[in-house]
Amino acid sequence: MKHSVFDFLDQSPEAVTHAHLELGDGCGVTIWENNNDRIRYEAPANNTFSLYLKGGTGTYRTDAGRASGYPGAVCIMPEGCDSEWEINKPFRFVHLYLSNERLCSGFVRTHDCDVRRMQIDEATFAENQRMAAPLLQLAQAAYRDDRLQAETAIAEFFGALDPKSTSMSAGLSPHVLRRIDEWIEAHLHEAISLEDMADQAELSSFHFHRMFRLSRGLAPHAWVTERRTQRACALLQTDLPIAQIAATCGFSHQSHMNRVFKRALGTTPAQYRLLHRAGS
Repeated sequence: MKHSVFDFLDQSPEAVTHAHLELGDGCGVTIWENNNDRIRYEAPANNTFSLYLKGGTGTYRTDAGRASGYPGAVCIMPEGCDSEWEINKPFRFVHLYLSNERLCSGFVRTHDCDVRRMQIDEATFAENQRMAAPLLQLAQAAYRDDRLQAETAIAEFFGALDPKSTSMSAGLSPHVLRRIDEWIEAHLHEAISLEDMADQAELSSFHFHRMFRLSRGLAPHAWVTERRTQRACALLQTDLPIAQIAATCGFSHQSHMNRVFKRALGTTPAQYRLLHRAGS
């Protein structure tokens, strides 16, 4: 089992957690403080985005020169990238953890484009105000245990990931993806099979699955579940009964929707409704 950056830090006797907010489905925010430590991240799971909140001038990445950090510095550690750090002075920082699936789905939904236009390059002590601003909002949300503020900051974070210009072969064309998305939206209340979606692209189920995943970064069934969850989120801000929302969004029953919400968002539909009503 792969360890995440969170796991490596959690095992250190020097690193202290000041706040943590679990947002479900491979997404979490943690504020750390560390001092007099050496940390090595070996092929970490998930993608980690870091903003230095206080201090950092005594923090070095020892496998990439001897430059030191500073307040406002942004670090990007893609999944699987090793790194080694030395900390000689106290500093405080926020981490945003995103699984590849959560990163891909958020990018595609935000920018409505092929996931292969997403470019996440490793960075150490970078000046990146567009990314720093939502990371700072996430830190504030973690301190306040404010999920609504965190959701807004996550949306702004994905907006800061500019799609790159690139020519692509294979995958599904944009107009085929739009046709499939429109068909899914029109049939969310029904059972949807892989063959149903493949028919919209005029491909075999095998080739459709491979090409859809290449373009979206998610398997077709995961994308459909994501769309069901997003529609349910919108309907939960109305007065429709939760059981009716579950049926309208194609969940087999209310408890099925409860399980999906808990896994994807870290909360139940009822809790989600209360949160958004309180914040409106």
